[in-house]
Amino acid sequence: MNNDQTNILVVDDTPDNLRLLGAILTDQGYRVRKALNGQTALKTVRKVPPDLILLDINMPEMNGYEVCQELKADKQTKEIPVIFISALDDVLDKVKAFKVGGVDYITKPFQGEEVIARIDNQLKIQQLQKQLQSQNSLLRQEQEKSERLLLNILPKSIVEQLKENPNLIADQYDEATFLFADIVGFTGLSASMSPEEVVKLLNEIFSIFDQIVERQGLEKIRTIGDSYFVAGGLPRRRSDHAEAAAEMALEMQQEIARFQWSNGESIKLRVGINTGGPVVAAVIGIKKFAYDIWGDTVNIASRMESQGVPGKIQVTAATYEKLRNKYLFEERGAIAIRGKGEMTTYWLLGKKSEL
Repeated sequence: MNNDQTNILVVDDTPDNLRLLGAILTDQGYRVRKALNGQTALKTVRKVPPDLILLDINMPEMNGYEVCQELKADKQTKEIPVIFISALDDVLDKVKAFKVGGVDYITKPFQGEEVIARIDNQLKIQQLQKQLQSQNSLLRQEQEKSERLLLNILPKSIVEQLKENPNLIADQYDEATFLFADIVGFTGLSASMSPEEVVKLLNEIFSIFDQIVERQGLEKIRTIGDSYFVAGGLPRRRSDHAEAAAEMALEMQQEIARFQWSNGESIKLRVGINTGGPVVAAVIGIKKFAYDIWGDTVNIASRMESQGVPGKIQVTAATYEKLRNKYLFEERGAIAIRGKGEMTTYWLLGKKSEL
C-alpha cells in the first residue's frame, strides 16, 4: 500500500500524544488526521473514513471501547481496523479491547518503531483481505456466468441437482406431453437467403417460441435446424402438461402467421403432439451436457409432426382424450405411422370457449 495514499486517524485526549504520533506517522508518509475525543472521532470517520484508526481508551465523556463499539455497529465503518494505544497494561483491558473489535493493542509509553510496524502489519492484512474479497467477487461472477450458461442448456431444476451431485442424473416419468414443430419447406425456401438472413429469421421465430415456453411453464429440450422440441410435465411434474402443450401449439401457429419468406410467401408451421409414458429423462455427456428424453411417446410425437400438414396441429388419440372436454378437434382418421402401424389422429383447432 502506498503510504502517501493512506489515511490514519489518531484519537487521543492528550495533545502531546497527538503531536508525537502525528509526527511519527507523517515522517513515514502517512496522511494523518487527529481527534481529541470520541465524539469528534466518530464525526470525522463518518465524514471521511480513514484506512486505520489509532485509538486511546481513557478519554472523557466517551472512552475508546465505546467509540470502537459504535464503529463496529455501523456497516459503513465496521471494516476499518482499530489499533488501541493506551497506558492500561492489564490483561483484562487488552481482552476487552479485542472483544469490542480492536485488531491490535499498543501499550504506552510506546516506541515509534513498534507503532509503525504494527500499523504496517494491519494495513498489509487489510490489503490482502480486500484482494481476497475482490477475488471472491470475481469468482462469484464467474460462477454466476457458468450457471447462466448451464441454464441455457439444461432445465433449472437439473442445474440445481448437478450443483448438489455431479453424478448421473436420470429420472423416469409415468406420463408427459411432447411437442415437435417444424418450419415447412425451410431448406428450399431459405436457399435464396444469405446465412445472416437465415439466422436472423430463425432467431426471431424461436425467440418468440421461447417466450411462449416460459409463459406456459414448459421445457424447451432442443432445436435442430428449423425444428423445435418441447416437453410438458418434466422435469417439473404437473398434471396439466397436455393442456399447456396445446396452448403452446395454438400460440405458435398464431405467431408464425406474422412471418413471411423473402418472396412474400407465408411461413407455415407443422406441429405434432403426443401424450403418454413412461419416459426417461437424463443428462448425458461429460464436457458438453445435454438433457434428453427417451421413450416411445417421444418418437410418436415426432411422427405427429413429420406426418402432419402445414399450418395444422396433429395430436394422437391419447392427447385428444386429455383435451377433448376443453378443446375443439377434427378427426383426421387412421393414418400409417412408421414403426407403429395405423393410428387415429386429430387436428387441434382451438379452445372451445374461444371458438
